[in-house]
Amino acid sequence: MPGWVRGYRARVVVADIGSAALAGFLALSVRFGEITPYVAPYVMVSAALPLLWVCAVALNRAYEPRLFGLGPEEFQRILQCGFTLTAAAAIGAYVTKTDVARGYVVLAIPLSTALTLLARYGLRCRLHRRRARGDCMRRVLAVGHRSATAELIRRFRRERHHGMEIVGVCMPRDGLGDVEGVPVLGGLSDVALVVGQVTADTVAVLACPEMDGVALRRLAWRLEKTDTDLVVAPALMEVAGPRITIRPVAGLPLLHVEHPEITGIRQVVKNLFDRIGAGLLLVALLPLLAGLAAAVRMSGPGPAFFRQRRVGRGGAEFTIYKFRTMGVDAERQRIDLAGDGQSVLFKIRKDPRVTPLGARLRRHSLDELPQLINVVLGHMSLVGPRPPLPDEVARYGDDVRRRLLVKPGMTGLWQVSGRSDLSWEESVRLDLRYVENWSLTLDLQILWKTWSAVARGSGAY
Repeated sequence: MPGWVRGYRARVVVADIGSAALAGFLALSVRFGEITPYVAPYVMVSAALPLLWVCAVALNRAYEPRLFGLGPEEFQRILQCGFTLTAAAAIGAYVTKTDVARGYVVLAIPLSTALTLLARYGLRCRLHRRRARGDCMRRVLAVGHRSATAELIRRFRRERHHGMEIVGVCMPRDGLGDVEGVPVLGGLSDVALVVGQVTADTVAVLACPEMDGVALRRLAWRLEKTDTDLVVAPALMEVAGPRITIRPVAGLPLLHVEHPEITGIRQVVKNLFDRIGAGLLLVALLPLLAGLAAAVRMSGPGPAFFRQRRVGRGGAEFTIYKFRTMGVDAERQRIDLAGDGQSVLFKIRKDPRVTPLGARLRRHSLDELPQLINVVLGHMSLVGPRPPLPDEVARYGDDVRRRLLVKPGMTGLWQVSGRSDLSWEESVRLDLRYVENWSLTLDLQILWKTWSAVARGSGAY
């Protein structure tokens, strides 16, 4: 186990103990106020709560290193502990007919859960910052063909918060040279040997016909001796989460992939969530919207709002609303600026059409706040793919048109992953990933991350 993993796990345990201790103290203070003989048993329970909480978290395997720094499973297991302990306390009190101060139980365990989640989120953010600097990375040996390993290397370099750094490659036929700057160190029969040479703690096997079930099983046996993790990447990319389940059939672990749920009750819930949320935000932000509209109107000739035709779900066009950030002749100038070498998505740094006030609005996405009107009208969602222009859609290929299966969004994976710094291909990949793996939980995660992306203002121009 890498040294940073041991250190991080120790900090997580300390954070869990501190969260439970603080929750117990707050529950005592709020529920009872002062210490009396009646309160003495609850003081003892509060003293034991940190140990009880850490044991429950450990039993639910929320200290496994693979959960650290990535994915929602770590937080889901903490929530499961909170629900289980609350239910156990209620059932235990009922069965033993013990008179328990329900207010204390209702405060202590949920507070422990909430404080633990906050503490772990803070630790995860700190871990991501360290990984951005190249620290706390897992050393990965990639096994597969050149094209597949090259794509994996590029992805890990783009998304360093995953904590994976490929330090070597093994190819089916001993390749020469390197892949994206990473040396090729051997063939399939050399994997176990190369692991020791580069001190890798993880082996990533990509879709490779040479690595069949027998070969994978033998590789796993060899890696057991060095306690090296083995991960296998399926050929089907960009599909994750609840759509994938493993179903053992006749001794074979079959990967079952559910179809994405584009319609149905979940979409009804999403539409209600979008419209109600956008309506409440419009009311709350009305003074800010009025002030920004006045500022844009006084900043130069032209209206405060900019209207433009965009393409929504199923290819239906609608009028999008934004605060004007460019001069009144921006559309005419676009033809001259675009030229013949631009990709489908037209974006340039230091766009001369953008006004000084418009640049400040764009940096923190304030110009997009009027799109809340589009969400209330049902043209857009709070979260979804980027709303494209009709001339962009006219140049879409069949794969890219899959973006139009859902409503476009005010924010999305593209917003929290780099905004305008993304290439056209990367933007499409993120939008298709969202379409394939949509869930209300994913929407909430993106909305949460949007605040920090907007505050930083990076990638906006």
